[in-house]
Amino acid sequence: MKKKLVLAYSGGLDTSFCAVYLSKKLDYEVHAVTINTGGFSEEEITAIEKRAYELGVYSYTCIDATEAYYTSCVKYLIYGNVLKNNTYPLSVSAERTIQAKSIAEYAIEVNADAVAHGSTGAGNDQVRFDVIFNILCPKVEIITPIRDLKLSREAEIQFLAENGFEINFEKAQYSINKGLWGTSVGGKETLTSHGYLPESAFPSQLENTAATSTELTLHFKKGEIQGINNKTFSNPVKAIQYLESIATPYAIGRDIHVGDTIVGIKGRVGFEAAAAILILKAHHLLEKHTLSKFQLNLKSQLADWYGSWLHEGLFLDPAMRDIEVFFENTQDKVNGKVFITLLPYRFILNGIESDNDLMNAKFGSYGEMNLGWSGEDVKGYSKIISNSLSIYHKVNANQTEVDAN
Repeated sequence: MKKKLVLAYSGGLDTSFCAVYLSKKLDYEVHAVTINTGGFSEEEITAIEKRAYELGVYSYTCIDATEAYYTSCVKYLIYGNVLKNNTYPLSVSAERTIQAKSIAEYAIEVNADAVAHGSTGAGNDQVRFDVIFNILCPKVEIITPIRDLKLSREAEIQFLAENGFEINFEKAQYSINKGLWGTSVGGKETLTSHGYLPESAFPSQLENTAATSTELTLHFKKGEIQGINNKTFSNPVKAIQYLESIATPYAIGRDIHVGDTIVGIKGRVGFEAAAAILILKAHHLLEKHTLSKFQLNLKSQLADWYGSWLHEGLFLDPAMRDIEVFFENTQDKVNGKVFITLLPYRFILNGIESDNDLMNAKFGSYGEMNLGWSGEDVKGYSKIISNSLSIYHKVNANQTEVDAN
């Protein structure tokens, strides 16, 4: 009997090569699995399934992990206001981790002998897949044909043609990866340290109808988005998707992220993530009104760690669960509305309304008046809080005079 292999299959050139190579050359029973984390439509999944069977796979399965993706990962990115290097909402990093986890779980479920992915040896994804597989299905062999054979795109196309698959894989000028939490864009401009992506590189374009502004109200309850304007959603995933449809025509949420790859080199990637950026910024503004000073301070530090570990493929580290518990515990009072104006290529956070707003006039107005203390209270407080620093400077001033003499 043939050995059973689960292939992480997207329908692109690399995974199409893997489907044929693994079945024809290595004689595996290939079970192709697509993990949909919000980036594929029903029509696209139908086309991917059709292609998979044309390539000779034994079975094809699409697992819709969008809800699980939000619940296990995106929710905490929002709670932590996580932006890698203060820029990138970790669209692909988070997505790949959940996809790898889902593939590993499926491989265990079907008792697979091997699992495969189409990552090359040059990027982050190879590490993310391998790390998850090594942890969750350590007895299952990992096979990576593109990486191990060091194949060029042209070599893959030639192999497919030689095996009777004349599939048109035109080399796109830009590499696009779409998911619930944003779309990454890679191209010639991102391979250098200068130059911005042209308008045509982004999958969504600024529409003529977006010449005027639109007013939005985002409703949050315990840190999760639950409503937009007068529309309430049964779950946050639907709210994210709806917000994306409203904000994308304004070409909002575009940027280029510069950062350190897992394999030790610097890299640039473009992205558009209208819903993600709007939600993160709105949520952060609401938190600045509703959380204490030290909650905000601790959260920002933990958010950096959380984003870095997620990016590095370390999602399964127990420290991540510890941070998630802290994040969730801080969200109890993060309730209210955030008012936003959408404009072409930008947005304005106008303010918030919340029963938990700590900027409450009953306790005083900054720069105007106080109701909770007197001038004498401030004098005493200032003297006490500055005492240790006064001692430090007096001691070292005297020591400086001694050294000078």
